[in-house]
Amino acid sequence: MLSAEANLVKCKEVMRTHNLSNWGPAGSHLPNYYLAKVRITQNQYKVAKALLEAEIPNIKIVKKELLKEQKLLIEVCLKLGDSEAADSTFKKYTELQSLISAEERKYRTKSFEVESKIEEAEATIKNLVFEKELADITKKYLIGIAILLLAVASIIFNRFRVTRRQKKIIEKEKQRSEALLLNILPEEVAEELKAKGSADARQFEEVTVMFTDFKGFTQISERLTAAELVSEIDACFKAFDHIITAYGIEKIKTIGDAYMCVGGLPVPNKTHATDIVHAALDIQKFMEEHSRKRKKEGKELFEIRIGIHTGPVVAGIVGIKKFAYDIWGDTVNIASRMESSGEAGKVNISSTTYALVKDTFTCEHRGKIQAKHKGEVDMYFVESKSPTFN
Repeated sequence: MLSAEANLVKCKEVMRTHNLSNWGPAGSHLPNYYLAKVRITQNQYKVAKALLEAEIPNIKIVKKELLKEQKLLIEVCLKLGDSEAADSTFKKYTELQSLISAEERKYRTKSFEVESKIEEAEATIKNLVFEKELADITKKYLIGIAILLLAVASIIFNRFRVTRRQKKIIEKEKQRSEALLLNILPEEVAEELKAKGSADARQFEEVTVMFTDFKGFTQISERLTAAELVSEIDACFKAFDHIITAYGIEKIKTIGDAYMCVGGLPVPNKTHATDIVHAALDIQKFMEEHSRKRKKEGKELFEIRIGIHTGPVVAGIVGIKKFAYDIWGDTVNIASRMESSGEAGKVNISSTTYALVKDTFTCEHRGKIQAKHKGEVDMYFVESKSPTFN
């Protein structure tokens, strides 16, 4: 069996044969180092020194291994009494040791710097990850808020549209209701009714009332169908409505074929008598033209009587259902008697009305005419407008 020394020598030969001197730390010096140690144990210090001195220049990579070689060489030199070589090697040893220490410090510093940079990088990465996660959360949160706001805005907008539509409907219905109310009541009375829930009756000291009636209406109606009768009355009363509206006259009501209106209320004025007579003459003219047209068509003729009287009345609305603006007083009764005591196609007025319009219209005095429940009453037919007012 080979000794340890023989094995080391053989190992060195193999390394030299195969050019393995540059293997690294073990391959470059380990055999000489341990051979030198063996020689030292054999007190062969010169051989050990030669081995070490031959090997040390070849050690270039691993400084700590070189340090071991130099330390061992110092020991060998001291054994040999070669203090100069020992001092020289010791100097190299201390320089190398300082170099190694400096490199280790530098390495540690670099390691620390690297670790610091790694930690800094890790912290940066963590911050970036955190910021990304925060950004993702914020983005999701903002998206959620945006969706919520859109939903709320959509609800509000839809609610606004519905509310606006409802307001328009309500406003339209309100306008229709007001128009209907104004069609039933004078504007002033309607406003009072809306404000108070009721309208007070008012005394008017002087107004002019007009009644119209169709002569022989009952007999004519028996010869017409209901539709024809209503159509004819409707055509006439619509024309009357347009005429009195042009003169600011208030329509009161229709009863069957009778038509009643009044001038001078609900807003009092000084022209009520002339306004009514003007309207009466226009109605008379319309009926003359309308009758000629119906005669040409071979249809039943409607002849009109018109009665007018001026005096005081009370006006207002009564009850709580189907409001109707009406007037009361003896003036109304006398105006009705003026109509019934008149003649077809004529405008019959009382002396009271005549006194107010005589300068505006040409009138024919009929004398005192018997009026139902009124005795004899002075009456006048209005013939035309006075030439001075044409």
